[in-house]
Amino acid sequence: MKDSQLLHILALQHVSKIGDTTAKKLINHCGSAEAVFKEKRSNLLKIDGIGEVLLSELHKSNHLEAAENELKYIRDEGINCHYFLDETYPEKLKHCLDGPILLFSSGNINLNNQHIISIVGTRKITTSGIAFCEKLIEDLAVYKPIIISGFAYGTDITAHKAAIKNKLQTIGCEAHSELF
Repeated sequence: MKDSQLLHILALQHVSKIGDTTAKKLINHCGSAEAVFKEKRSNLLKIDGIGEVLLSELHKSNHLEAAENELKYIRDEGINCHYFLDETYPEKLKHCLDGPILLFSSGNINLNNQHIISIVGTRKITTSGIAFCEKLIEDLAVYKPIIISGFAYGTDITAHKAAIKNKLQTIGCEAHSELF
């Protein structure tokens, strides 16, 4: 993906009144994230769910500046970006209306692996819970699944550590809330 395209996607994500669902709606209507910022206000107001409050937030100048800083960090750190319209974006996630418009990864990972296990649970995991989680992942390791969990203490971190111990790929997902 070109830096100019990614820059405008990051800027769109920076707008506090725009979540992933609304961003997709705007991008689909305008053709690209860059086109969203260039579209006439009157045309944007014709889109269902788009109002004056959102548009006043969209046209603030700080979004592109924040996106430039984030883009520099992404490039400096070698972070991979997976846009919801790209082939590298997980096919199953493309069918979720509220799926993120961008996913970030590092390393070499196939986000379309057919064997994906998501493990979540309590932050106050018991000793027997830890043993169960570790054994479950050890038993599943022969199938080479990607283990997905959050970044929380307890079950999440146990799942990540067990995946690494069993030489499996692991993905940590941060919690988020959707703004419409």
